[in-house]
Amino acid sequence: MSTEVEKFIIEALSNMNYDVSEVTGDTPLGPAGLDLESLSVAEVAIQVEDTYGVKFEEDEMETVALLTVAGLVKEIVDRVSAAAPAK
Repeated sequence: MSTEVEKFIIEALSNMNYDVSEVTGDTPLGPAGLDLESLSVAEVAIQVEDTYGVKFEEDEMETVALLTVAGLVKEIVDRVSAAAPAK
């Protein structure tokens, strides 16, 4: 699932007109990386919620902006797994 989520994040950023040509899992979302604005972080969070059913609260946005792409992917995958019903 991680690969799928990473592709989703990179595609979402590309659709928001960010240059993703050199983006890797180690690319920071914030300063020294993609330098996402707070509205862009919120937009990505909304798209993640719509697609994966994972919600990031408003007070988490600052922390999300400090993650790398791989860090955000891990957070999404972990939350999806935690929300999945146990078999």
